[in-house]
Amino acid sequence: MTHAITVEQTGGPEVLRWQKVDLARPGPGQALIRHTAIGLNFIDVYFRTGLYPAPLPFTPGMEGAGIVEAVGEGVTDILPGDRVGYGQSPLGAYAERRLIPADKLIRLPDWIADEVAAAMLLQGLTAQYLLRQTFHVKQGDTVLIHAAAGGVGLLACQWANALGATVIGTVGSAEKAMLAAAHGCHHVIHYGQEDLVARVREITDGQGVDVVYDGVGKDTFDRSLDCLRRRGLMVSYGNASGAVPPFDIGLLNKKGGLFLTRPSVGHYAGTRAELLAMADDLFAIVKTGQVKVNIHQRFALRDVANAHRALEARATTGATVLLP
Repeated sequence: MTHAITVEQTGGPEVLRWQKVDLARPGPGQALIRHTAIGLNFIDVYFRTGLYPAPLPFTPGMEGAGIVEAVGEGVTDILPGDRVGYGQSPLGAYAERRLIPADKLIRLPDWIADEVAAAMLLQGLTAQYLLRQTFHVKQGDTVLIHAAAGGVGLLACQWANALGATVIGTVGSAEKAMLAAAHGCHHVIHYGQEDLVARVREITDGQGVDVVYDGVGKDTFDRSLDCLRRRGLMVSYGNASGAVPPFDIGLLNKKGGLFLTRPSVGHYAGTRAELLAMADDLFAIVKTGQVKVNIHQRFALRDVANAHRALEARATTGATVLLP
């Protein structure tokens, strides 16, 4: 037996229940890990509400760190006693202990603390594919990053800055504006007080940005398209404000021969070799100190409903970890 958060029906934060659950021995290809820290991400809200369907009942969560307690048949590169983390896994992270496919685990370097690993892997792997693969950011590019003071946002702003890009970030408060400016943003736009499109055009001398990274979704999508330069790329990677409604693809032509993509971590970390290469790239930039991981909130795992309320109210900044 172990304790875990279970969802028996989708809905608000109140459906997150702390319960005892049975835990089997690891089967072939699996590992049993004891969590020391668990990551909180907006995708967890999507599953809880049913926006992303999952068979009921389920335990949410896709990111964590801990110690391997046992491995199943055929697992050779992960051993009991290893410190590991993961940021791209089947649901089930909101638990004291869990079974997980061993090929999703990343052995942690000694210099990365467990809480930092749990806070950075899903968001850091997301920043990696956004900046290094979906659009290969380079010196001289201008990028627009929505929710710049959020978990992915703070990592992506710092990383884009380190790559030599001009970074424009959007935020929803003066406090978040200060945070974004301290973490790589050259220009910060308070979207509740400024005209986003006009400000971007002013910053870019009327040209627009090379790429928009939009994890907000419905509320920012149309304006994001209008911030792009001719043949610019719109990367819609999240739905914090709700799913983007269907639209006429002719708009992409009308607004300048634009490109649009809707990726996720799984499209880039589809094999173990890809996952480990992305993790190595992430670890390398963090080790240089050019990208710092900011854990601004900690909640007990059993109190995760309060963490979800804070996340949905946009009351969090940086990363949040859950402690078993």
